[in-house]
Amino acid sequence: MHASQRAPAPAAPVRGREPELGTLDALVRTGGMAVVCGAGGLGKTTLATEAASRAAAEGRAVFFVRWRDDAARLAGELTRIAQALGLTDARLDAARTGRAALVDTVWEHLSAVRGWVIVVDNVDTPERVGPAGEPIAGYRGWLRPDGPGLLLITSRDTSAATWGPRATLLHLGPLDDQAAGAVLRDAAPEAGTEEEAAALGARLGGLPLALEAAGRYLASPTSRFRHFTDYREALGREFGDLLGAEHPRAAADPVLARSVVRHTWHLSLDQLAADGIALARPLLRLLALLEAAPVPRTLVTPALVSDACGLPATAAEVDAALAGLHRYGLLGSPQGVRGEPSQVALHPLVREVAALGPDSGSGSDSDSDSGSDPGSGSWYDAIDHHLDQAVADTAAAGRAGWPVARLLAPHLPASLERASDDDFPAARDSLDTLAGTLHAAGATTEEVLLRGHVLEAENDRFGPDHPHTLTSRLRLAVGLRALGEHRQAADLQRRTLATQEHTLGPDHPDTLTCRNELAVTLRTLGDLAESADLHRQVLTTREHTLGPDHTLTLTSRNNLATALHGLGYFQQAADLHRQTLTAREDAFGPDHPRTLASRNNLAAALNSLGRWQQAADLHRQTLAGCENTFGPDYPGTLTSRHNLADSLRGLGRHAEAADLHRRNVTARVRLLGAEHRYTCESRANLALALTALGHHREAVGLHRQNLAAFERALGPDHPDTEAARARLAAAEAGPGRRRPWRRRRAPVQPPQ
Repeated sequence: MHASQRAPAPAAPVRGREPELGTLDALVRTGGMAVVCGAGGLGKTTLATEAASRAAAEGRAVFFVRWRDDAARLAGELTRIAQALGLTDARLDAARTGRAALVDTVWEHLSAVRGWVIVVDNVDTPERVGPAGEPIAGYRGWLRPDGPGLLLITSRDTSAATWGPRATLLHLGPLDDQAAGAVLRDAAPEAGTEEEAAALGARLGGLPLALEAAGRYLASPTSRFRHFTDYREALGREFGDLLGAEHPRAAADPVLARSVVRHTWHLSLDQLAADGIALARPLLRLLALLEAAPVPRTLVTPALVSDACGLPATAAEVDAALAGLHRYGLLGSPQGVRGEPSQVALHPLVREVAALGPDSGSGSDSDSDSGSDPGSGSWYDAIDHHLDQAVADTAAAGRAGWPVARLLAPHLPASLERASDDDFPAARDSLDTLAGTLHAAGATTEEVLLRGHVLEAENDRFGPDHPHTLTSRLRLAVGLRALGEHRQAADLQRRTLATQEHTLGPDHPDTLTCRNELAVTLRTLGDLAESADLHRQVLTTREHTLGPDHTLTLTSRNNLATALHGLGYFQQAADLHRQTLTAREDAFGPDHPRTLASRNNLAAALNSLGRWQQAADLHRQTLAGCENTFGPDYPGTLTSRHNLADSLRGLGRHAEAADLHRRNVTARVRLLGAEHRYTCESRANLALALTALGHHREAVGLHRQNLAAFERALGPDHPDTEAARARLAAAEAGPGRRRPWRRRRAPVQPPQ
């Protein structure tokens, strides 16, 4: 065997690639063409080397060829392999004298020979393989899926169109935390525990090249950091020195560049630039300056790219750059649930390296297509300006903008931190606007994230008692209440109310708003008497200062009625809700969110009075309005669907009630997860309806799911866990001991 064709010996155990190795083991026996593909640093060569080693151990003839951007050299290598496998000189002479094509002669022979594996490594420029520009996908060139042997290719090109329909593509991704930790412990077994290694592996994003570099560093007796935890913590301070350092010879040595974290991806960027995709490098840097979260595709506009890097950009050029980055595995396109907007995302380590700045170690003129320095303020100025515009666009789009709003949320806080004193008000307003859009979308977790950042920034700039800070604290409390953090919300609201009463007076509009929100929170905590008292105070003041039909007065009347309902004063509550509903229908129309809230709340009061049919009719109207206005999965829609089911249960229409509860369970599992508290409540409601239908076995199964979820989340002795255990025991005991339970009805409560 020619020395250059010897497969390298595996340097260490291959971790976390068992499925891929299993596929390759099978292909070794059946033959064909496999392409191990993915971004630089994912361990493609390592996987191919291990597969080749396994094949050699089975007695197969294994050959290893490195693609060096030279089609003639590849032709020579494959010809020598064919000779080693028995190709005769007579047939070669026929090809050399023009009586047969050399490529066909070689592959006709390989197709007739069993028991071989040929690895062609690093075919990152497949269009140059040839001969004479022949595309690989046509299977008439030097790389073919013919014969009983396995042609195993590694490449950064992940496009199925490149390799054709008969190639088996194995797309490599990052290693999971446990496998990443195992790689680190293989290299540095004395550097810490499995858990500490897994934590470092997660920090390195499961990228094998980075794991190997970190392992070598940790194993060196002269390193400053010899423990997994110390190294992980140091990355936050010294990433550029530990993993992002340049190598002085990498630009001239592609083989060396592949082994250096800072340089390995620059090879792909250089190739894209050579292919005429000039925006790939600056676009990668631009995305790296955003946060480590998916980016909505609608944000990545030609205007943003041009404003940031100073280069002209068209929509077609941006599309080509994104497609090129994706083709070489530098850019991911996460698949969200159906209906979510298109999005792009960088691997965390790719992002950190790209954010370091220009890659001066790559090929000549590597920065000529990069525009201005990405570390300069102009890049961030462009990002912040276009983020602000995207926020305004999502707010103006209404419900259609909600999915994009969720994706924008992680990227906004950094713009607030960067803002100068002059720019701070606009940056704060942008976060507030997006938080309001998220509130309307029911994306409470993202809303609270933004509210918290605004409050922290205003507290630092203006102090805790400034009106802006007080308003932001109240908005955060409302968001926390929606998350179920009622006690924390009440504490913030009491602090805010005390300050406002002292600085603004008890009847100031902001003070009334805060008193109203505290009263709503107290109701959720079960402090119904205090809640009703506060609502009565606010209603009295607003009727006096604003009039009986003002929007805020109607809100206060609605809220007082809800508190009275909780205290058991159902008729008083119904009378107040009826007044409010009539006024809101006149003022806003039948399907306005506030009108829907009043109709729901009147129906709830009628339900409590035993007027099931009237309540069901109103709940059905409300549900139709919620689905039309907010969509089928909005939190208020889910609540309305539950309330209709509750009225139907009162009418004895248990099958219809069960269908509605089942829809809620399905939606909440998808949106919140199978073990979220609200999901468990919907599941318990479904179990109650099924019990009424006599479907005891399914009901018991649902109660068991809930008990297991509560035990995992809250522990065995939490009151909610004990209640779930009691419901399960009652269901298991049979219909004679049923203990009715249902979620306390949550009125659809729009913000002020």
